[in-house]
Amino acid sequence: MGAEIGDFDDLVRRYRRELHVYCYRMLGSFDEAEDHVQEVLLRAWRSREGFQGQSSVRTWLYRVAANACLDTLRRDARRAVPARLSEPSSAAAGAGPSVAAMPWVQPYPDSLLDEVAADQPDPEAVAVSRETISLAFLAAIQLLPPRQRAVLILRDVVSLPAAEVAEVLDTSIPAVTSALQRARATLREQWPDGRLNWAPAAEPDPGQRRLLQRFIAAHEQADPEALIAMLRDDIRLVISPQAGEWNGRRQVGDALRDGMTALGQWRVLPIQANRQPGAAGYLRRPGETAFSPFVLVVLRYENGGLAEMAAFEQPSMFAAFGLPDSL
Repeated sequence: MGAEIGDFDDLVRRYRRELHVYCYRMLGSFDEAEDHVQEVLLRAWRSREGFQGQSSVRTWLYRVAANACLDTLRRDARRAVPARLSEPSSAAAGAGPSVAAMPWVQPYPDSLLDEVAADQPDPEAVAVSRETISLAFLAAIQLLPPRQRAVLILRDVVSLPAAEVAEVLDTSIPAVTSALQRARATLREQWPDGRLNWAPAAEPDPGQRRLLQRFIAAHEQADPEALIAMLRDDIRLVISPQAGEWNGRRQVGDALRDGMTALGQWRVLPIQANRQPGAAGYLRRPGETAFSPFVLVVLRYENGGLAEMAAFEQPSMFAAFGLPDSL
């Protein structure tokens, strides 16, 4: 295996979370990223004797990870995104594609992203990663063909040189350059409000934290009107994996009035996911005594109001956020 790789357990500790985040960006799914990083480490272990040290350990591992993800994306027909996503509704104009028609997409806990940030001494790199882990970015790159997606992530997010990306993907530098140009053009088209060159997104300010507190209070007090008062006119509500989507203040307001208190009582805890504020909703149905995990909501604020609520009805993900089993 050679002295450059050294102890395999140390290798796992150093790169596991970084590879997990790479697989997450490629696949959009936290759970599938977990499965794939295990497969990546298994493949790496099995092929460790064949590593010649002609590239860095990190590049070698990214090659294994890229191949594992591309294999899955080639096989998985369910990831074909409907063409209508390329024409977002006027109510959500500029917001980019919705995760509503991407049932595989899941949120990513900030506490685990911090493990990657801890290995990056450059504060600018950490700030930029905030933009490229957002749900808007994640949804937009799901529309890219798999190899273009791999090139975009490796060049613009992981910041590998073109020569290393060519090595990772077993292709030529001109092919990498061409794929990157096409991927960037598609991304600009599908996500017109995305920040150019991945400029850092702003940290949550006190106003956003107050809005989150109001969001939580509205649910716990069963007050849909208090939540509706927080909405922007171009608000978008998406619920996954049921593929529900509502656009505009009137549609979303009607949906909240009809459904916010229909299932039972709420207790809500604040979370951070995809470098965005959010909430974990626990539900107590009639006749029950405990509040059980029900939904994770990732919020996007703009200009003092709620611009998007992405709700993931996936109780199994509460553990990844370090949340309690019940309240």
